[in-house]
Amino acid sequence: MHSAAAEQITDKRLLRGARTRQLVLRQAVDLASLEGLGGLSFGRLATDTGLSKAGIQTLFRTKEALQLATIEHARRLFVDSVVRPAQEQPEGAQRLRALVERWIDYAVAPLFAGGCFWNATLAEFDSVPGPVRDALLATKGAWLAALADQLQRAVTAGEVGARDADLVAFQIDAVLSAANTALRCGDPAAVDKIRRSVAHFLA
Repeated sequence: MHSAAAEQITDKRLLRGARTRQLVLRQAVDLASLEGLGGLSFGRLATDTGLSKAGIQTLFRTKEALQLATIEHARRLFVDSVVRPAQEQPEGAQRLRALVERWIDYAVAPLFAGGCFWNATLAEFDSVPGPVRDALLATKGAWLAALADQLQRAVTAGEVGARDADLVAFQIDAVLSAANTALRCGDPAAVDKIRRSVAHFLA
């Protein structure tokens, strides 16, 4: 076989594999947000996607690898939906408020079938040491750091008074986590409570 033809076949296989991987991971993040990362299995995903169990297992090899890939896929979707759009706003208080507003959009019109992916999965693994918990905590830590960084910039710029940025970031995140539960339970006042709480923290 000519090398060009062989390369074309290889490229098509790689593209097909990449598409299959994206299809599986899209289903996996929704399933994990509903039933937890522990509920992921090659068989369940094969049933849900119509793909072969063997084919999915070839892509991910182990359940832990599947879980880690699911977390990374959820992280990328979250960054694209919440973090990156907020970066269009000036650093400081405006970007902090934009992060919160984008998070509200993310939760009100859920990016994941079960609501906030991180709330659904962290509770499952917070007491289970290992790579899965480490990956979840890394993403949670990056989110808290983003909130704290913008708050500290707001303080430095004189947009808000002096305060403990890490503490306020923790408080904002706690409000968002509580609001996610309220939204999933149908509380129509949850969004207003988020905005009022954040306004209080930034007053």
